[in-house]
Amino acid sequence: MIGKLQYISQGETPEEHLENIEQACISGAVWVQLRLKNLDANSILETAKKARRITQHYKAKLIVNDHYKIAKEVQADGVHLGKKDCCPQEVRGYLGSEFIIGGTANTLEDCENLLAKKVDYIGLGPYQFTKTKKQLSPILGVDGYKRILAALHTKTPIIAIGGIEFSAVPEIVNTGVYGIAFSGALTKDFKSIPIVTKLISVSSKEAQANKTANTQF
Repeated sequence: MIGKLQYISQGETPEEHLENIEQACISGAVWVQLRLKNLDANSILETAKKARRITQHYKAKLIVNDHYKIAKEVQADGVHLGKKDCCPQEVRGYLGSEFIIGGTANTLEDCENLLAKKVDYIGLGPYQFTKTKKQLSPILGVDGYKRILAALHTKTPIIAIGGIEFSAVPEIVNTGVYGIAFSGALTKDFKSIPIVTKLISVSSKEAQANKTANTQF
């Protein structure tokens, strides 16, 4: 089961990432992505081991960003691959069928390529400007999600990502996305996780009801 609310870790140091991951789990997050940049492989491995212990304790899924070999070594639940990372099919051959594999997309073509390579979910964005990415792809906004999802017709979960604030949840979910990934907004307010989780769920049900009603006319 792919998480509808996904927390992508933030922090100035590995220790801060771990503290934030634990706070997210304490507050009810069940899906956490460890996203460490500009660190050596050994530092990422050691941090991933600790993140795995935290997520196991709170019964949350751990996804490791980029480093699929580390994901396997620490027995994480999966890996999230960026656009410039290894081919999902190659990673699947290394990890096996039990691991979750997600991929980053910005365009309809990106999504189609990932679907052809049998990813388990797609992180589609950015919704708007975000400081967490140094090389930002073109911003999609609500209209971008609507356009891409209308063309895709896929049951593979599409996760909105990129500078998303809680106030935007209903209109983003109404585009048809499966769920939403947060980083900065949740890091500022972990206690909001239960409220936002419920908001995503309610918005999803309303969006599905509206879709069903529209198809009847």
